[in-house]
Amino acid sequence: MTTTVRWHAVADLADLARQANTQILAIAEEAIAERGHFSIVLAGGDTPRPIYRRLRGAFTDWKRWDIYFGDERCLPADDSGRNSHMASSEWLDHVALAPSRIHRIAAEQGAQAAAAAYAQTLSSVGAFDMVLLGLGEDGHTASLFPGHDLGLGPDAPDVLAVHDAPKPPPERISLSAARLGRARRVLFLVAGSSKRQAVADWRAGVPIPASTIASSGGVDVLVEASLL
Repeated sequence: MTTTVRWHAVADLADLARQANTQILAIAEEAIAERGHFSIVLAGGDTPRPIYRRLRGAFTDWKRWDIYFGDERCLPADDSGRNSHMASSEWLDHVALAPSRIHRIAAEQGAQAAAAAYAQTLSSVGAFDMVLLGLGEDGHTASLFPGHDLGLGPDAPDVLAVHDAPKPPPERISLSAARLGRARRVLFLVAGSSKRQAVADWRAGVPIPASTIASSGGVDVLVEASLL
């Protein structure tokens, strides 16, 4: 599937956080009004931190939110390097979200077991309402790295066990490119000078993992203007 990519320049990380926050809450309100709940897939890394922090003060019906994760690192459950740990400390622990609505990846079980378990978690989940993604210096997104299986095509699994990742830790779990694209809204969050080459490659049509995320509704990228 080819997809439309819409690039939106923002002034800086603070501006990116404000705009992303506004979009997340608007999509949540729309989803809850139309379907009674809102499902969102969270990105890891440092760029989303101020976004998650701002969401602490959001006026929304948290009882209707379902939280999923795009990828996770095979570290102990309470390790500060876990994406779920970052999201919890910055946001999830500070709002009235029921634990049953936060669907963490049990990466402490190891890549294979955790991938199988999370695939079962997602087996009854349709299209996500919103997927948040980041962009790595090498063009990776979630834990989909160059030279690794990206999980493309109609028969791709929902969840991949990642081995020998080029960034530590080497063992990870990631939603596949195909599953990440099954969403009503896909929003990339891109900030930091180290992402300049990856942005240039993507815009020039160079195949990178991030560019394989294809959604029927297109893909939106909030990116610092200095990177364009």
